[in-house]
Amino acid sequence: MAKAKRPGLRKLVAMCPHMRRIQKEYGSPPPRVSEPGFDVLLRIIVDQQVSVHAGAAIWRRLEEGLGKVTPVTVLEAGDGGLRACGFSGAKSRYGTGLAEAIVTGELDLDNMHRKSDEKAQAELVKIKGIGRWTAEIYLMFALGRADLWPAGDLAVAAAAGHLLGLEKRPTPAELDEIGERWRPYRTTAAIMLWHYYRHIKSGFGGMPATKK
Repeated sequence: MAKAKRPGLRKLVAMCPHMRRIQKEYGSPPPRVSEPGFDVLLRIIVDQQVSVHAGAAIWRRLEEGLGKVTPVTVLEAGDGGLRACGFSGAKSRYGTGLAEAIVTGELDLDNMHRKSDEKAQAELVKIKGIGRWTAEIYLMFALGRADLWPAGDLAVAAAAGHLLGLEKRPTPAELDEIGERWRPYRTTAAIMLWHYYRHIKSGFGGMPATKK
């Protein structure tokens, strides 16, 4: 994704004065790329609805406890092992369910890059614990998809509302409509909005940084 991101960023900034404003005031966000695979998808699930610090702490304990995070080691740890690392009851079930789906072949992450955005997202959300936001984040950062738009993300919504001078944070449906102006570079637009949010979030009264 890092190679594809720069041209998209240049074009996005050239076509949108709001994105030019972010870049002028706060610079460009650093590249954020992950290798696709089970561990990355599980990490995104871990990060759902928790702070960045809490998610990192849980993941660190998981790596320390399992040695290597794979579908097999997660299944061996089971619900109790994941909960001992800080997983909630629901997330421990999601984690073991995801691991089982990989082991049984119900979910084939190795061939996900061959699928369209729509088909890949549909495959991912079949797995319990993976909703639209989780699927989109995986496709954006692990597979480098250029035109994904996480309309359920609170930080993107807050940043977009602030940037566009709206009176209140847009709803997911409203944010979907707002995002149309940034096609076909909506992934980069979302990254720019997260970047913007990190610099101005003190004005949002402690609104959580991500997650639906």
